[in-house]
Amino acid sequence: MEIINIKDEYIKLGQALKLAGLAESGLEAKDRIKDGCIKVNGETEFQRGKKLHHGDIVEYDGSKFQIKAGGSI
Repeated sequence: MEIINIKDEYIKLGQALKLAGLAESGLEAKDRIKDGCIKVNGETEFQRGKKLHHGDIVEYDGSKFQIKAGGSI
């Protein structure tokens, strides 16, 4: 599982998808979220602005990444 380091307390789901390389644009991230393709901590998530915090796990199409807050990008 990939670790995504963020320097702040949280990151929004759409931004995290772009940072992880699972979406090339905000529009692409929005569409994937809207279509119910993204899971956060095992639950389907439909909010692009969902705040992800340290330890949250995001899944998309067989890929998984975990948020690590307080790290350097």
